[in-house]
Amino acid sequence: MKQYTPYNYQKYATDKIISLNYIALWLDMGLGKTVITLTAILDLLFNRFLVSKVLIVAPKKVAENTWQAEIEKWTHTKSSLKYSTVLGSRAKRIKALNTPASIYIINRENIPWLVDYYRNSWPFDMVVLDEASSFKNPQAKRFKALKSVRPQISRLVELTGTPSPNSMIDLWSQIFLLDGGQRLGRSLGSYRERWFQPDKRNREQIFTYKVRNGADIEIKNILSDICISMKAEDYISLPELITVDVPIQLDREAKQHYDAIERTMLLNIDETTIEAVSAGALYGKLLQLCNGAIYDENHNAVEIHNCKLAVLTETIEALNGEHAIIYYSFQHDVDRIQKALAPLKLNVVKFIDKQQEQDWCAGKIDILLAHPASVAYGLNLQQGGHHCIWYGVNGSLELTLQANKRLHRQGQTQPVIVHRLFIDDSVETDAIKNLADKDTAERALLESVKARIERIKSQNNTAANQILN
Repeated sequence: MKQYTPYNYQKYATDKIISLNYIALWLDMGLGKTVITLTAILDLLFNRFLVSKVLIVAPKKVAENTWQAEIEKWTHTKSSLKYSTVLGSRAKRIKALNTPASIYIINRENIPWLVDYYRNSWPFDMVVLDEASSFKNPQAKRFKALKSVRPQISRLVELTGTPSPNSMIDLWSQIFLLDGGQRLGRSLGSYRERWFQPDKRNREQIFTYKVRNGADIEIKNILSDICISMKAEDYISLPELITVDVPIQLDREAKQHYDAIERTMLLNIDETTIEAVSAGALYGKLLQLCNGAIYDENHNAVEIHNCKLAVLTETIEALNGEHAIIYYSFQHDVDRIQKALAPLKLNVVKFIDKQQEQDWCAGKIDILLAHPASVAYGLNLQQGGHHCIWYGVNGSLELTLQANKRLHRQGQTQPVIVHRLFIDDSVETDAIKNLADKDTAERALLESVKARIERIKSQNNTAANQILN
């Protein structure tokens, strides 16, 4: 156990949770959002008696271990906070709910079940949504379920480092859960009508929306009283995060296959016919092909080329024994990567659970193969190395940022180097550009709201000086 001595920004954030009934903390990865929130919960439970029963909703792997480990880590939380983990079979979940505790931890997928279980007797007066951006879809069952019991929740805290992972459209449902529509409107339609205009569309259907000129500033100002933004580089000293893009040229035969499926959506390889029946499926097929293999209709992997594997092998060899995480996209990536790296006599391990996290941090694993969705939340991998290699581009900004932050966080002592392997002049090139565009928009949003903190601090300092003088 450790004694918790908060940084000034952590104390500020904790005080905000205590003083506001509903709040969104847009905290960058590595700033200690878990202990910040737990410290506020402890105060609200036992010093101010403003809440009696707290529910923490998190991604499954985070709900399994992260919050529990954080409670056990600090002397002030371990001595006071009793928790119950609501996971597993229905019988186990019910038993956990009937176990006396101050904090109940559940995965977000079980929220509809939980709401139905309690019906009109919802017992949690405080709810914490860890990675609140997972509630961005107003049509999702988890959002609708939580919305139905929102009037029975007196305090709601939303935590995320990526509030608008794809666009500012994603903000509506998250803010609605906080204020019931006071700031951004009571429906997604009214929100879009007021601040957005159609972007990509055909004659009958609108596919995407873009913010009207000046509307982003207006939205940021409206949200500034309930949204607190903090970026890691403003509060903690981290080594540099270096992104190294490695464009790869397909060989002639592979390029012909790529062009063929892109052009005709049909590719014939060894009497196997692979058909991309929609634009989404085509995109997925092209991403597979960029990685070197493609699934046929029977889900058998058909190998197309080794261009990216060859570059990956060269990259690993150039590390001269330094450990690395390889982020893959498809299962056939794992099989082919393991086969390609076998001659190097390295300990190549696929991430499955907590054991691999411990072995990686202990230096027992040379190459850790991980799908970004499996490690994006709640894992501390910074002690095991400082290289990660993207074997294929992930289109989700949230998963990309979170996965990179497994290494680039407090405790890392060396510059973190992110190697992005991508096929030049392909859908991967477009995906990287799209990620950059999303990141620019999101950082602008975070920077604007972050300025609110600086103004408040300035006002407080001015008032204090006037009193002293």
